[in-house]
Order: sequence, then structure tokens, then C-alpha cells
Amino acid sequence: MLRNRLFLLSLSVLTACAPLATPRSNASTPQGSQLAATPAVAPVQPVSPAQPVAAVQTELKPLSTATPTPASTTPATLPAATSTPPAARQNDVWQRIRDGYAMPEMDSKKIAHYEKWYANQPEYMERMTERARRYLYFITEEVEKRGMPTEIALLPMIESAFNPGAYSGARASGIWQFIPSTGKNFGMQQNWWYDGRRDVISATNGALDYLQKLHAQFGAWDLALAAYNCGERSVMKAQAHNRKRHLPTNYASLKLPKETRFYVPKLLAVKNIIAYPMSFGLVLPELPNQPYFAPVTTSRHIDVKLAAEMAEISMDEFAALNPGHNRPVILQDKDNMILLPVEKVDVFRANLEKASQPLVSWQEYQPKKGEKIDELATRFGIAADKLKSVNGLSPRIKECTGQPLLVPVTEGETAPEFEAFNTHLAPTDPFLLNAVSHTVRRGDTLSSIARRYHVKLASLKSWNRGVRILRPGQHILVAQAAAKPRRISRTTKDRAKVASRVNS
Repeated sequence: MLRNRLFLLSLSVLTACAPLATPRSNASTPQGSQLAATPAVAPVQPVSPAQPVAAVQTELKPLSTATPTPASTTPATLPAATSTPPAARQNDVWQRIRDGYAMPEMDSKKIAHYEKWYANQPEYMERMTERARRYLYFITEEVEKRGMPTEIALLPMIESAFNPGAYSGARASGIWQFIPSTGKNFGMQQNWWYDGRRDVISATNGALDYLQKLHAQFGAWDLALAAYNCGERSVMKAQAHNRKRHLPTNYASLKLPKETRFYVPKLLAVKNIIAYPMSFGLVLPELPNQPYFAPVTTSRHIDVKLAAEMAEISMDEFAALNPGHNRPVILQDKDNMILLPVEKVDVFRANLEKASQPLVSWQEYQPKKGEKIDELATRFGIAADKLKSVNGLSPRIKECTGQPLLVPVTEGETAPEFEAFNTHLAPTDPFLLNAVSHTVRRGDTLSSIARRYHVKLASLKSWNRGVRILRPGQHILVAQAAAKPRRISRTTKDRAKVASRVNS
């Protein structure tokens, strides 16, 4: 009876609405030289052979709170997934993902638990799916090219909630949450200027390479995902333990870390919600089956803020597409590549060609070890606290350590206005290397968080680069030396040892 009612509900919505979008970490659930001036921009190369068009932005709105949330949505109670018209499938990435589902169904109380949790967090789902709008077409393309189950395209929802700046206390970064060593093993460059773990293209290719390697090793996608979360050695050890006792070695039979036991059920819960959002009282944003961004390569160095202005997009949009760049100027040895919304590429190129003003206001400076920060700031006409902020230095640092610094181009002149481009840089403060991560909840203030963790308000601000405004879901670092609070939202990502979550 329930199945028939859900099926009729899906048909009625299809009749009355535009094509229905029927049928992740974890940041989320309960349980990141000298200046050249060669004006050259290479032709745009779209990420996909599909004709680029602008993605339609539609705000996700939850249905009326009166809509009941199913306590459990197992395969037996879900309507047929083939009710979406063929025309809708061609134009909708959500349906494209559904059509490529290939992982076996599981009847698990853990899945039902997370289905209910996600369905009861419509604001969180809205933020997550809105961020996913920028990246899912590209990720789905790459997953399909490799013949992988399209559920894999949803994995960043579990890992980072599609927050490209997500950063865990265990130093995992980006939407795919790579720790530094694993990132390097899969080709992600990491230096003072750039972190490929946050680069959408680099990290996606690395993550899919890693998952394919794990699948070849373990022979099943649930085991591959478990190894992606807790490390292949943990899975191998659990399998060896079962073999000695003549027990099955499949995912459901293994004794894995607690986080990993919930990892695959979380993904399958999200899979079911994406398949049948109306059954959970949710509406997905429109996601056209077209590229959202295209890469633009240029050997011309440029301030990040100016690049965003030339593309006529906000800094938030630019940062979301280019989170791999660490500094407020894009300055690397090789040709630079930035990602822009496809409809803004020509705008950017036209504005760049006619630009007559200098494109850079920052340069690299190599200080001597022990050189005074205050003296250096005075020399370059910039406040010492701003110089530290630009370079990701602790407010307590008084002398240079010998690492390169970003300084204004012209000595003695007033430094240009600067707003932190990437606020999720790996902390240089040694107190934060093993920090705990607090997820901001509604009603939290900096003062209340400081009281909860028994730390000074000034210290909390300094650990988080002078943060002043908090938003629900924001990630706040607290020094490990602090006394343990009553409840900690802790992220512990280390693919070589333990699993992790990162709050969006």
C-alpha cells in the first residue's frame, strides 16, 4: 500500500511540475618569485565535449514540514525509478546519476537512520546540494568515463558536504578529503602557493584513481569505499582476522572502525534520498546536464580579487571554483589555470585584453631567518597583523622563519586592501597541528565556544584567523591543549590509520 501511495505521489508531481529530480568525510552527519607580465591567454578548453552553457541556479526549498518523513525507505518500499521522462534524463545530472547506480542494495538499520537524519536537516541538504551544483557535472563525467558506479559521484557529500575548503584536524583537505601524504601519492602538488588537494580537477582525478586501485585490490565497491575511509591496511587486517576464524570477509562481516561501519550506509542513504527526494520531503535544485565551469590557462600573473572582477563574478564564486590557490595572487612557475563559469570565460578574456592597469599588487619576498616581522611590515607599508594574515602566520610570531612571504609589490607605499582569499590554509601555528574541530551550530557565538572549550576568546580568534562572523556548519579549530568539553565535534581523518569526518 505504501509503495502504491509513493508511486502515485511521484506521478502527480511529475504531472504538475517541471522535470522532477527524483530518482559524502564527513562534514555533515551526526555520527581543503618574481612576477611575470606576459599577456597571453590560451584558448578555453571545456572540461567536457558537451557545449558549455550556464548552469541554472534554483534554490532548494524543503517541502512543508507537514510532509511525513519515512522511518525507513528500503528498496521494497520505494517507487520505480523509471518514472522520469526520457527528455528529463537528458537534461538533468541528478537523473544521469540515478541511471548509473550500480552498487548492491543493503537493508540496514544504519541506512534508515541516516536517511531520517538527512531528511530532517533540510537546511543542511540545501547548502550541500547548492555547493554540489558547481562540481557534479564534471565529477559525473569522470566517473562515467571510468565505468564506475555513479554513486561514487555522491561521495563528496559524505566526505566534505562538497565544501572545497573543508579542512580537518588531521590535515585532510578538499572535497575528497586527502591527507598530505596520500595527496602526493596521487599527483596532487602541494606548496606555499597551491594545494592540489583542494583543486577540483586534480583531487577528483586522484580520488577516482585511488578508488579504482582499491576496487582492483578488494574486488567490491563497498570494501573499496571502506578502505578509502580507514585505509587499506585496516581492511586487510579485518579480513585476515575473519579468515583465521573461518568467517566471511565481505564488508558487512568485517570488524572495522566505528566511523567506517557507518561510512557506506551514509553513502547509500544519500543515494536513496537523491533517488527519491519527494519521498523524504525534499526538492533538489535543478542541475542541468551541462558543464558548469571551464578552465582558462594564462601565463600572466594576476591578483585573485582582480581576476574575479574581470570575470564579473563574486569572490565567493571565484574561491569556490579555485580553492587550490593559497594566496591572494595567482603566481606559479608554470602556466596558471583558473576555472570560471562557462558563461563568464569570454567576459574575462575581453576584460583581460583591454586591461591597462597593473594586474598584480603582491610579490614573493625571501626573508632572512630571524628578520623582524614588524620591521618588514614597515618597510613594505603594511600593518604587521595584515602581513601575518596574508601569509597564514600565527599572530604570536615575531620573527621570520625563512619561509617565503607575500608582500606588496612596491616598498614604502600603502599596501592594497586585502581580504583573505582562502581561509582554510593548513595552520602554521604548532598548537593547531592536532586541533579539535568544532562545528558551528545555530545559536553558537565565539564567546560560547570559548567557554565550552575553556579557552580565551582572543586565542580562539587567532587560531581561526580573526574570524568574527559565524555561520551554522562552519568549521572552527580549537587547540588540542584545551580541556575536553562536554561534547566535541571531532574530525580524525587519516587514511593510513583511522577514518574521519569533516564538518561543512
